[in-house]
Amino acid sequence: MPSPKNLIVAQSGGPSAVINNSLRGLVETARELPRIGTIYAGWHGIEGVLKEELLDLSAQDPQEIALLRTTPAAGSIGTCRYKLRPQQTEDFERILEVFRAHNVGYFCYIGGNDSMDTANKVAKLAQERGLDVVGIGVPKTIDNDIGDSEFRLIDHTPGYGSTARYWTHMVQLANEENAGSSPADPVLVLQAMGRRIGFIPAAARLADPDRELPLLIYLAEREIAIERLCDNVNDLLRRRGRALVVVSEGLKVGDIGETRDSFGHTQFSSSQITVAQQVINALNQRGLPVKGAARANVPGTDQRHNMAYASGVDLDEAYRAGQKAAYLAAAGESGWMATILRDPEPIYDVRFDKVPLAEVANSERTFPAGWISEDGTDVTDDFLRYARPLIGDDAVTVPIMDGRLRLARLRPTFADQKLPKYVPQADRAGR
Repeated sequence: MPSPKNLIVAQSGGPSAVINNSLRGLVETARELPRIGTIYAGWHGIEGVLKEELLDLSAQDPQEIALLRTTPAAGSIGTCRYKLRPQQTEDFERILEVFRAHNVGYFCYIGGNDSMDTANKVAKLAQERGLDVVGIGVPKTIDNDIGDSEFRLIDHTPGYGSTARYWTHMVQLANEENAGSSPADPVLVLQAMGRRIGFIPAAARLADPDRELPLLIYLAEREIAIERLCDNVNDLLRRRGRALVVVSEGLKVGDIGETRDSFGHTQFSSSQITVAQQVINALNQRGLPVKGAARANVPGTDQRHNMAYASGVDLDEAYRAGQKAAYLAAAGESGWMATILRDPEPIYDVRFDKVPLAEVANSERTFPAGWISEDGTDVTDDFLRYARPLIGDDAVTVPIMDGRLRLARLRPTFADQKLPKYVPQADRAGR
């Protein structure tokens, strides 16, 4: 058997409640595989690789690695939004230098479409230069937009089930608030993340599968004039006396002063005005047919890192996706992403497989048009059948110590730096 080579794992993009359980699945599995030596984490994603900031995960207390299961977001090893562009040749050369310097034979990247593209580019370049490096992708995104619209490449992405569960409970709790305060605040507008794809706001319907609540759901895929939206809300107020309105952060109802990250994605939480604010401004300026005013609730990044709402199903599948990635790496199967594929109904079950990184990187999932109601204010039962198993049934138990969450705390033990200091190209150019 050839001597073991080291592994680097890194994360990119926005975090999720279960991202660290994919990391845990990969690390705990890789530790038991003889072909894999020391396991490093790129500190804050590919930027940490470029800067030769490699956190030694093999040196960590196994208990702390185990606690990654219920430690949300990406604070343990960090994430980034650094995009490797074709013209950044110095960056690519630097990555190969770091691989050589640290005897790296495996590179695993946890993230979305852009991350899968990065993993694929790095692995291909390494092999072109005669460096034996296996590149593997691990899917992650709360938006559920990795893959294709036929769900052939991946059925759903780790992270989505927990955010869907968050919105299931959020709408239930918001309804209690609205039912009690409706004489003064008859309209409550809630804004969901997801950019311009509707899987997260659609999850609001999981709170009310029998459609008993005064609930309207607007996905970014179905544009609507603000005047028509106000008409819909006021019609509901006349019938029910109150209204819950869930809007996608990417719903186009006017200029919000968009800002963009280095990937070119709109950062809605950093924009000048939110969609929810636009909606309540329009409703209140126009006037409601009942007493009171419209209010807005924008939970922001809480919906992607709140461990109290995490789905047990999501956690388990995130772990097994990381585990699958470790097995693919050790088998030398470069250029693949670990994936989750759903078995035929009626009983929900999944299998863990692999799909080509290049195919994932060049695909883009859209929310199925057939899952949106004809009037554009709801989702269909087909969506409910798809999403219901993902949120699970049981609450996740998070360890508590002295009244506070007991989260993983990794020691800042880094590999010795062997190369000259390096400033990533995009930082020199001024991102």
